[in-house]
Amino acid sequence: MLSYRATLDVPDATARTVTRWLADHRRAHDIRPHQRAATCWSQTVMVLRWLVEATNVRVLARDSGISIATAYRYLHEALDVISQHAPDLIDTLKELVEAGESYVCLDGTLIHTDRVDERSESGKHLWYSGKHKAFGGNVQVLTDSTGYPVWVAPVEPGSTHDLTAARTHVLGAVHKAASQGMPTLADKGYQGAGIGVKTPFKGKELGIKQEAYNAFQGAMRAPAERANALLKDFKALKHVTLDPRAITKITATALVILNLNTGYAPVLP
Repeated sequence: MLSYRATLDVPDATARTVTRWLADHRRAHDIRPHQRAATCWSQTVMVLRWLVEATNVRVLARDSGISIATAYRYLHEALDVISQHAPDLIDTLKELVEAGESYVCLDGTLIHTDRVDERSESGKHLWYSGKHKAFGGNVQVLTDSTGYPVWVAPVEPGSTHDLTAARTHVLGAVHKAASQGMPTLADKGYQGAGIGVKTPFKGKELGIKQEAYNAFQGAMRAPAERANALLKDFKALKHVTLDPRAITKITATALVILNLNTGYAPVLP
């Protein structure tokens, strides 16, 4: 069998921070942390390889010298630990308001999954998105005016409308931020979201002022597309094969790692 070394496109400082978090977790929860099958560093490399490159868990287990069951357990444990450091919505909006941010953008994205047979009360596939014609989970993403993702919501089934998901997870907080002078820009799917959430006008026969507003609003909102590109640059988010509810932890983990890599936003120690 041929063996070789490979590099991972993650800053060393990011890996060391995650390793410290895992070590703290083991000291707090393990009765005999020294009897673990793999070191904290090995566990860090495993979760980063899986997140960044979508490396098969069987390969991760083989490379770490552990069983596949242990590899899955270590993967989920690492996702739990890292995702706990994800930015808080209220704190994030407060910091942006205090920093004088002019506006934020809200958009939903579908994280594709394997086919899920769970049904709604009406008998339809709960995790199937008619809009995208695919199975997946709906994740609401909040960005700053540059399009950088500053917060991600817990996942909702793919059949959930963006407005419904936003009402569940984010609208109350952005309404407060709007009252403090920082509105939210969103697409037509969020019409009716409430005061402070600015959406384009609908209709085919719009007046000159309405068309001008839509063009201006669309240009201001365009950078928000950057957020989905940054998050889905983590290959694990291109297609999730785990329980779709794990998307909540995966997207939160991706945001934490992105923040560590760029130094964009503070994370919990």
